[in-house]
Amino acid sequence: MTIRLLLADDHPVVRAGLRAVLDTEPDFAVVAEAATAERAVELAAAGDVDVVLMDLQFGPGMHGSEATAAITAVPGGPKVLVLTTYDTDADILAAVEAGASGYLLKDAPRRSWRRRSGRRRPASRRSPRRWRTG
Repeated sequence: MTIRLLLADDHPVVRAGLRAVLDTEPDFAVVAEAATAERAVELAAAGDVDVVLMDLQFGPGMHGSEATAAITAVPGGPKVLVLTTYDTDADILAAVEAGASGYLLKDAPRRSWRRRSGRRRPASRRSPRRWRTG
């Protein structure tokens, strides 16, 4: 089963780097990219996405936690895994409270990505998690 990913980050170089790494993994397919949180919400609502890799800080406009809440409010919608450089409880807690399934620091080792973005469990056995590497 291929996991369909949406990359949501306001930095083109970050999206390109993530795509380059994830394209080498046979179980992942990057199917969309969003430069704004608003666009991430639109693309997630369109379907064809299993997991959104969401940055927290975008430029002006919607914050990543707000987008996470909008995406996860839709029954049967994609899961959100927050990608961040911010390792503070306030930032992470806001994202998890908004519905993120977990988080991953952008400087995490490559092997962590596969574990954190892996196959989804049945909804009845799923619970929010806070993943941390390091």
